[in-house]
Amino acid sequence: MTTTTAPGRVPRQHRFKRSTRQRLFRGALYAVFLAAVLALVLVADWGAIQVNYLDGEVWRKQFPEIITLGVKNTVLYTIEAFVLGFILALILALMKLAPVAPYRWVATAYIEFFRGLPALVVILGVGLTIPLAFGVQIPGGNGQAGVVALTLVYGAYMAETIRAGIQAVPKGQYEASRSLGMSSFHTMRSVTLPQAIRIVIPPLTNELVALLKDTSLIQFLGFAVAQRELTALASDNVNNFANASPLLAAAVFYLIITLPLTQLVAWMERRGMRAR
Repeated sequence: MTTTTAPGRVPRQHRFKRSTRQRLFRGALYAVFLAAVLALVLVADWGAIQVNYLDGEVWRKQFPEIITLGVKNTVLYTIEAFVLGFILALILALMKLAPVAPYRWVATAYIEFFRGLPALVVILGVGLTIPLAFGVQIPGGNGQAGVVALTLVYGAYMAETIRAGIQAVPKGQYEASRSLGMSSFHTMRSVTLPQAIRIVIPPLTNELVALLKDTSLIQFLGFAVAQRELTALASDNVNNFANASPLLAAAVFYLIITLPLTQLVAWMERRGMRAR
């Protein structure tokens, strides 16, 4: 007796075989992953890793300076550059959306220029080239020069994010506000911007994480002892102890700071998708 199936339906035995193949494929992926991990464990020179990266005495000697100096300055530089960059980005985004063409040209030129340059080039330019060319020193030393440079770079990146957020707000809300007699400025301040900021919080948090990591580039300007951030402090300790453990310690503290932020971004994105 021949088994017939309705057009468009897959026979039950074929569905079973497909699910079995999927389970076997996933099992194979797990097996490859475990084999790669096992190979890495077997190949690694754990004695050398212990001596060079996990020296307990070197780890202990970094405390509490790694927190009271390295982490503190890293966080301070990040907050300063993010706040200043956000203010600059908001101005640039509004200029790029302005009805007056010269404002749009200036904002577009600025954004494209600083988005096209590596952050390290801008940091070296602000910290070294400008003082040499114009005899102007940034108040606060090289640490603050680095903050200014990161402000210029991330202001350009965040400007595009904010502009996209503003344009994502439905135009009907702007038109409704104008029909109620609100001025363009009042509508932007009270209606459009608050909604745009809520939209761009997740990508701006991603920019904050990237900015925090890029504070490590400021070390190329050289620091006074009290201005050192995590990477600069780790580099000095590597030279002092002739051991790479300080680099691993710095990496651990970067993860301690950044992982909660990335999880916060993921949570906000999931919440935003549920709210739609």
